[in-house]
Amino acid sequence: MNIGFDAKRYFHNTTGLGNYSRTLIEGLATYYPQHQYYLLNPKPSDKYAKWASENVHEVLPSSFLHKKFSAAWRSSWVKNDLQKLGIDLYHGLSHEIPLGIQKTGIRSVVTMHDLISERYPEQFSSIDVSLYRKKYLNACEHATRIIAISQQTKRDLIDLYKIDEDKIDVCYQSCNPVFAQKIDEESKEVIRKKYDLPNEFFLSVGSIIERKNLLNIVKALQLLDSNIPLVVIGEGGAYKEKVKAYITQHSLQSKIIFLSEQGAVKEDKSFQSPQTFAAIYQMAIAMIYPSFFEGFGIPVLEALWSKLPVITSNVSCLPETGGNGAYYVDPDSAEQIAIGMKRIYEEKQLCNELIEKGWQHAQNFTLQKCTDSVMNVYQKIVQ
Repeated sequence: MNIGFDAKRYFHNTTGLGNYSRTLIEGLATYYPQHQYYLLNPKPSDKYAKWASENVHEVLPSSFLHKKFSAAWRSSWVKNDLQKLGIDLYHGLSHEIPLGIQKTGIRSVVTMHDLISERYPEQFSSIDVSLYRKKYLNACEHATRIIAISQQTKRDLIDLYKIDEDKIDVCYQSCNPVFAQKIDEESKEVIRKKYDLPNEFFLSVGSIIERKNLLNIVKALQLLDSNIPLVVIGEGGAYKEKVKAYITQHSLQSKIIFLSEQGAVKEDKSFQSPQTFAAIYQMAIAMIYPSFFEGFGIPVLEALWSKLPVITSNVSCLPETGGNGAYYVDPDSAEQIAIGMKRIYEEKQLCNELIEKGWQHAQNFTLQKCTDSVMNVYQKIVQ
């Protein structure tokens, strides 16, 4: 098969959607080398190179008009390139497919990660909510098959968009295999010194937005009354300023480290690499991830692979991701979060049990299993 992908996030996104795209392409190129994979990239990027394989090809807009209006090329005009390349199947990796692709005879799959803009419209501009809805509904209506990355997302597609459940396949995502590799102590110490990390710390990873619930983590740390700091990796806007105001008001500055603000991080392109993140995960006491809602919650899986205990929410898809290997709390309760942090730090038996159960649960999300599930969807529609 010749398989085309919307690769905007693959080349330009440093967080969840980009990681999903890069991990999936790596898996497909590795386990199914008999196929050709074409990454349709609207603009050149120096953030990420394509996966180094003879069967993976980057495709950029070629004409002046397509380069000038790259968004239009990605959302519609790319169909001409797909036909010239002899694409048998197109995969929209993040909620979208080209307008009118169903008229070309090219079959398509779209991955739907979440419907957060429908569940929390107040956290988006009204224009964005409307735009996302149009794109999502177009993709769900006209794609040959829909991939949902969790049962939670599948339920949302059925309940909120009235999509026929028989059109939806749940294909869980994996994470970069480097998280499963034990980082040696010398390498970890290099990272620790490079970013001035403390000897002990709790860890929070993710965009600093209301849904991710950093404020309740800070309140939990305040209740814990411990000298162990919280290291925060992520960027944010208004909500981040709200959290920082609370930190200042309660004199917690010495306990919260916004790592992404450190000069050594800002100047270091290697900071965003999976190898760096894996080392930081493996130095932490626990991952604190009490999000109110997720499509999947990839930092939870990354932590399980890293043999790092996880405190996460008992709602949304997070019990799917964490299985029996996570410590669950009510995300509204700073008290429950604090109790979990205290228990994981003090109760070594509990900590070891979570690590072992988490590692076992993570085996359900190996790169090969997750890649196989996507290839099974492809093979359903292209015989």
